[in-house]
Amino acid sequence: MLSESESWTIQRLADPVSVACALIRQPSVTPDPGACQHVLKAMLEQLGFVVTSLPFGEGEAYTSNIFARLGQGRPHISYAGHTDVVPPGCVEKWRFPPYEARCVEGMLYGSGACDMKGGIAAFVSAVARRVMEGNPLGGSISFLITGDEEGTAQYGTRKVLEWMQAENQLPDYCLVGEPTNPKTLGEMVKIGRRGSLNARIIVEGVQGHVAYPHRADNPVHRLLKILAALQAVPLDEGTRYFEPSGLQITSIDVGNPATNVIPMQAEARLNIRFNERHTSADLIGWLNTLCRQYAQNVQVEIQVSGESFLTSPTQETEELVHAITQVTGMVPRLDTGGGTSDARFIAQYCPVAEFGLVGATIHQVNEHVALADLEKLAQIYEIFLKRVGV
Repeated sequence: MLSESESWTIQRLADPVSVACALIRQPSVTPDPGACQHVLKAMLEQLGFVVTSLPFGEGEAYTSNIFARLGQGRPHISYAGHTDVVPPGCVEKWRFPPYEARCVEGMLYGSGACDMKGGIAAFVSAVARRVMEGNPLGGSISFLITGDEEGTAQYGTRKVLEWMQAENQLPDYCLVGEPTNPKTLGEMVKIGRRGSLNARIIVEGVQGHVAYPHRADNPVHRLLKILAALQAVPLDEGTRYFEPSGLQITSIDVGNPATNVIPMQAEARLNIRFNERHTSADLIGWLNTLCRQYAQNVQVEIQVSGESFLTSPTQETEELVHAITQVTGMVPRLDTGGGTSDARFIAQYCPVAEFGLVGATIHQVNEHVALADLEKLAQIYEIFLKRVGV
């Protein structure tokens, strides 16, 4: 139960700084959800949302999620985010304790201030301001909140989306509140993300003395030929919204302490960030074929974090851009760079875009956000809701 000091009025929910501080003060390091989603649930219920708790997974895989909806009309606009944060690192190096939520010199310091409790707070406040107007919604608003974005993402957003589809709760458009701006609020809206593929290439050889190479089969030589071939030709030249796909070798390991022994095995690891000109299946086939051109005894182990996706700009995306420009004076560019996000799952069900706070300090000691940015983001979200007719 929430104490009286933690009770919420709609007027208080209209202040994104108050909401952000309350969420930050609830530690929720992946995979432990803490009480953060309970606090958020109370806030949303105060605004009139019907909130459904959706835990998935068991044991160490247990993941806390919530789906909340206000209204049943169309258009149905959903906001997706996560309450989990990464470990704070060396707590002693923080200017203030990471879960204290201290406001100093125009900044809010705390774990999750940018990524992404601050973003959630801004959308809560945007909805509170919309509710305070007293006019009926033109459509409906929902929250898709997971506690597993910073972890394996196995029982988070993807499972909630499956539930939403089964319950006829899929939105017409989804806005993900990840911190998309590199330096200044209003720089960038993400309409897609590159796919990510990790590969481990293991070449088996025949161990032997370096003075008698004809009695051995050096796997290092074969592995180097494979890696050279992988880098010889660019994967593509890029597309309208995507930069060229890239392959980066991240590790080469032989495990051989001796200077006079040809090793039995050599392995390398690599990552490919790929645009919409490729699928993971195509890249897996290419890797396997190329590796076997240079080594018969080779294993290729693959792990795919996500496929590339692109949401071609929709009317809702245009309205988001207008809202950003109205508040910040900047025309954001439509971008697809950076790492992966849960938008990769959402894009399989509905159009999606990402816009949130400045991400310069995410996952860092002394993560912080400008108080002015929290207010501006709440204004942007509020204007966006009105522009799309909600």
